[in-house]
Amino acid sequence: MIIRRANNLGKAHSDTLTLRCHFAFADYQDSEYVHEGRLRAINLGSMRPNSSYRLGPEKNLDIVTWLQTGTLWTKADNFSSNHLYSGGLQLINAGTGVCDMEWHSGADGASFIQFWFMADTEGGLPEQEIRAAFPKPEDGSFRIIASGFPEDDPEELGIIEDNAPVKLSARSRLLYADIPAGEGAAYQTTPDRDLYIVVVSGEMILNGENLSCGDGVMLPQTQNVTIIANCETVILLCDVSV
Repeated sequence: MIIRRANNLGKAHSDTLTLRCHFAFADYQDSEYVHEGRLRAINLGSMRPNSSYRLGPEKNLDIVTWLQTGTLWTKADNFSSNHLYSGGLQLINAGTGVCDMEWHSGADGASFIQFWFMADTEGGLPEQEIRAAFPKPEDGSFRIIASGFPEDDPEELGIIEDNAPVKLSARSRLLYADIPAGEGAAYQTTPDRDLYIVVVSGEMILNGENLSCGDGVMLPQTQNVTIIANCETVILLCDVSV
């Protein structure tokens, strides 16, 4: 178990944007933390009011943006423009290449977490998916919000759901949990998988270690994980191939 404390994360920034980086990114370079399995980047972003963040060109990546607070207006190449509100999710499958991606904050600014997954196969047409905030699980369990596994896609089972996970081109998962104080959440995956957990808010215990808002923890080649919340705690969990 490798812990990345919030106050020791890397930092990349401009006049209007600050990124706290769990892995090497932009002007933050770190040979010790380049990526974890097929997980290329996790960036915690903070944008000033009425400011913008631009990326590109990128290809063969799944870029997932989860909005924590504020509002974002999104625009990328020939995709439709959309507004994201707190809890909303945007996926860009870069495929053969996306030249320009933009995020513009509203009057209250915005904070977001962005995950970059390396695609398992190269090519394919770029795609975009948008989701409003996912319903909060009543029992504090994990909910899959992005997945490259067909069995996680309700459409593959002939079911249509407004809150279905966005579809990754990588065989990876991104999961969300809002755990009540004093309760726990467990997750089990298959062998030869790496897990990475980000504490969005609150405080949790994992293997006897306390983790707080902004902290991250890598769990290489881990099949089972159980988290106990000291107070109401929101976490995001990545499940990726080694």
